[in-house]
Amino acid sequence: MKRFSAFSVLREALGGHPAWPRQWRSPDPKPAYDVVIVGGGGHGLAAAFYLARRHGIRNVAVLEKGWIGGGNTGRNTTIIRSNYLFDESARMYDHALKLWEGLSQELNYNVMYSARGVLMLAHNVHDVQSFKRHVHANRLNGVDNEWLSPQECKAYCPPLNVGGEMRYPILGGALQRRGGTARHDAVAWGYARAADAYGVDIIENCEVTGIRRAVSGRVEGVETSRGFIGAGKIGVVAAGNTSVVMSMAGVRLPLESFPLQALVSEPVKPAFPCVVMSNTIHAYISQSDKGELVIGAGTDAYTSYSQRGALHIANHTLDAICELAPMFRRLRMLRNWGGVVDVTPDRSPIVARTPVQGLYLNCGWGTGGFKATPGSGDLFAWTIAKDEPHPINAPFTIERFREGVMIDEAAAAAVAH
Repeated sequence: MKRFSAFSVLREALGGHPAWPRQWRSPDPKPAYDVVIVGGGGHGLAAAFYLARRHGIRNVAVLEKGWIGGGNTGRNTTIIRSNYLFDESARMYDHALKLWEGLSQELNYNVMYSARGVLMLAHNVHDVQSFKRHVHANRLNGVDNEWLSPQECKAYCPPLNVGGEMRYPILGGALQRRGGTARHDAVAWGYARAADAYGVDIIENCEVTGIRRAVSGRVEGVETSRGFIGAGKIGVVAAGNTSVVMSMAGVRLPLESFPLQALVSEPVKPAFPCVVMSNTIHAYISQSDKGELVIGAGTDAYTSYSQRGALHIANHTLDAICELAPMFRRLRMLRNWGGVVDVTPDRSPIVARTPVQGLYLNCGWGTGGFKATPGSGDLFAWTIAKDEPHPINAPFTIERFREGVMIDEAAAAAVAH
């Protein structure tokens, strides 16, 4: 891998950039690997990178049925925060946030992490009480969060409408200053490039069609569209398609798959300085590095594997955004899209071993997967390498649904997750 630096970029620019190599290889699959990761999104690529970097396991393949980052990683709204209510969630997401803060340097790739702040708005007495509870709980967990008055919200984010004419007036907000955004494509590319430099094989257009198990029950490898690939261990990180892949090994999961929509406006000059989320009117908004307003809300009402959603969901979201920031009413929408998210009964993820020996699972992130990317990959790599969970992801097991030890963020966190 040719490293990026100010000097190398300047040197190549003088010659017209002819000498940059491919950012990662496109190898044919080997007959067998120590570890096979099923799913070439951000979480899968991060797991492969940390397996190689932190645990010295470099005979690793990442199998992706399409192209890397072509699933939810390339379809999300890039919000990063860790201001979750429950202790388990706060530890998980703050571990990820700490990794985000140094990720560009670790990968030698600019992931465009921007700690511009995440402001979660309160519109009624219940919201005020709930978010103040979040603030106090976060501080007890060492996570930054602070309460702002309506005037302080306006000062931090001038486009907000804090007047009394709103149907849902702004009564204040909870601000996490360390939160922000990153560029989703760059995260996938950065992890792919860095993992490839350690010798990880990234194999695109290679769909897993079966999981082969030995007589003892242990996994032996995966059947793919490019033939059988042996594996000592298999990690499944196939958001939106997890239950289908796991059924190949005879494992049933408490998952539902929903479309999750997002949309962007035409690009404009910098106009929105932070990320704003509103649970009551069900919308969130930020501005990308290209100037587009990135807008989203919660999942569609019905389960589906389609990567598109119902039109009324998008209309409802735009109505909410126009109420929050009236200056955006004349903007035109440029495009919208959908991803498929896995949702567990308590809306918290599963990062754990499975009942099948040698098979590991990372799923159920719902609408909150992107923000956890580096932390999820790091903890999943630990679980695979050591065959036991890290203390941070130890509560996020499959068995919690049988035992009733829920991490019920569905009722505690903003906008669906």
